Amino acid sequence: MPYRICKTFEIESGHMLSKHPANCKFPHGHSRTVELVLRADTLDNNEMVCDYKVLKTLLADFLDTLDHAMCMNTDDPQFEAMQTQYGARIVAFQKEDPTTEVLARYIYEFCKEALADYARANDGVYHLREAVALERVRVSETSSSWAEYCA
Repeated sequence: MPYRICKTFEIESGHMLSKHPANCKFPHGHSRTVELVLRADTLDNNEMVCDYKVLKTLLADFLDTLDHAMCMNTDDPQFEAMQTQYGARIVAFQKEDPTTEVLARYIYEFCKEALADYARANDGVYHLREAVALERVRVSETSSSWAEYCA
């Protein structure tokens, strides 16, 4: 059975769901928890799947782009005005609503690529073996609801 580790991050994130029939189509925010689960069949020379510092290093800047930002569908009628007003604090999702499910996939895809690049480079103080796999990303919307993405 493989080993698993989880690293949790917290961000404040807003979104607008233009396809939603009720209040979620209006700007609103969530205190989100982002959980990354990694696995490996064996431990490294330090008896770890990987050092948590690798995850923090790789994801800090990326998660900062979502923190205190508004995620929006590029098809939303208010998208251009919001982007003009708030610039980089508007995170564009091409022709899809940034639901929690979509955010989980978005974060997963970034993390998977970032981890692979880091493992291939393997030139940091904290090493990451290519055998370490990103198993899933779970993003909470509230204390009682979350969405998860895994490939």
